[in-house]
Formats: sequence, structure tokens, C-alpha cells
Amino acid sequence: MDQNTELGEFLRFRRARLTPEAVGVEAGGRFRRVPGLRREEVARLAGVSTDYYTRLEQGRHPNVSESVLAGVARALRLGPVERDHLFHLARPRGAQPSRDRARVERVRPEAHQMLEALGAVAPAFIVNHRLDVLASNHLVRALITDFDALPNRERNFARFVLLSPDARKLYADWEAMARTIVANLRMASGRHPDDTRLDDLIGEIGAKVPESKAWWASHQLDDCGHGTQLFHHSVVGELTLHHEALSFSNDPDQTVCLYTAEPGSSSAQTLALLASWSVPRTSVGARSSAVQGRDAGRTR
Repeated sequence: MDQNTELGEFLRFRRARLTPEAVGVEAGGRFRRVPGLRREEVARLAGVSTDYYTRLEQGRHPNVSESVLAGVARALRLGPVERDHLFHLARPRGAQPSRDRARVERVRPEAHQMLEALGAVAPAFIVNHRLDVLASNHLVRALITDFDALPNRERNFARFVLLSPDARKLYADWEAMARTIVANLRMASGRHPDDTRLDDLIGEIGAKVPESKAWWASHQLDDCGHGTQLFHHSVVGELTLHHEALSFSNDPDQTVCLYTAEPGSSSAQTLALLASWSVPRTSVGARSSAVQGRDAGRTR
């Protein structure tokens, strides 16, 4: 979708969800032909002329200032994620040079080491804005799916959640999880309007998951920052985990997604069981050798 068209739809949808009473606007007695606020009401709340706001909603104002966008965000009662999305739609960044796109696909060795260190207690993986899985530890591969065993094109978290039959069995509330992923992709599309691979992924999901079209049309946004999920794991059974998404300061397009269980809970015990069951053979071998070496040293 054209960026200006996307901006207009986003503004109209957010305008339609607000009532005059919610923002302290006198509704008046005459019949309202549109749901929510009128354009002139948003313009008045934002401190701009109706003509200016109308042109913005129609995608005919390419040089909109930050102060105007901030006023519109306040008028529409946008939250932090929605406000960020508005700014990206109205003032898109230029396309990244190809070398920058290649750079953000590489995960630093230190980040790999961090994932492995977490592997004893916390499932974790690193994704980019398309939710391509760039790196993962053995525990998250045991919890969700073995991303390393998939073809490169299939190593994508959104593709797994939306398109894999296994995901519908794994997530107790699959629809809620799927809606969250679609909302995340919607936000990513506003930030990366020139990413054809992202467009192709969104198009494929829309074609193969019929209900996702309605979710997309709702203009919901989600940065997947944190939340709680109930898993139905085929080996260890049910466990409830909290997830956090953390970004690298020097690689803002890469995000670490990790899962933890409440200390002392049954889920913590189940996660520990999963960690024990899934420990890589090389780690088992190395640990066994270390124990043998230690014991041999004691007998000398």
C-alpha cells in the first residue's frame, strides 16, 4: 500500500474510534454522518486548520512538521506505539543502502554468546523488523521450533506463528498470538515502507490466513514489547511464560526476545525440565568430560 494511503487510513480509523464525549467536544444536536470525530473537530483539537488536517489525511501534505504531528497525536489520544507509527508514516525514512541492510542481518558473536549463556534458564532468540530469526538458543528451539533446521526462507517467527499447523497446537490462545504478530508487522511496514521482502511476507500471510485480512484492516499496532503466553508443549505439557523484547543500542533493527517463568512456579519447574531434556549433546559431553577430569584429579 502507498505510504500516503496508509497514513490516511490510519488517521481515519483512529478518528472514527473516538467519541466527542471522550475528548471533551460538544457533540451538538444535529445528526452525525460519520462515527467518531469529524475532521474539523480533530483539527481544532490539534491546533491546525480544517483544510490543513484534511490535506494531511488525504496524503497531500508531504512536509508536515513534528509539532503538527504531535498535536494530531494528542488530539487522537494516540499511545506511544501509535504515535511512533504516525511519525513514521508521515515522515518516512529514505531507503537504507544495501550494505546497511546486509549489516543488520548479522548477529555479533557476543550476542550469540549471550543467547547460549541464557540457554540454561531462558529461551531466547534474535529477530529483525521482519521477524526473521537471526539467532536462537537451544532452549527456544525446544520450546517453539528448531529454526536452525528450517530452510533460510522459513526461519521467520511470523511465518511460523501464522502459517505452521504446529503453532496452533503450541499456543493456547493462537488467535491472540496471531493478531499480535499481524499488529507487529503492520507497525514494521510503516517503518520500512520500501522493504519488498516484508511486503511479500505480509501478502503471503494475507493470502493463506483469511482472518488476517480483517486483523490488518483494524489498524492495530503492537511492538511485542512484553506479555504472557500459555504454551501447550508436546513433551513437557503446559507452561506459562513471560516474554520481554529488548533492543540493542548499536543495532536498533535487532531485538532479543526472551521468555522467563515466575520463580517457584510449576512453569519454572516445567521450563527447567525442558532445559534438561533439550541440552545439546555437545554440552552434555563437555560437562561429562569436565566431571571425569575433576574426579580423576581427585584420585591422583
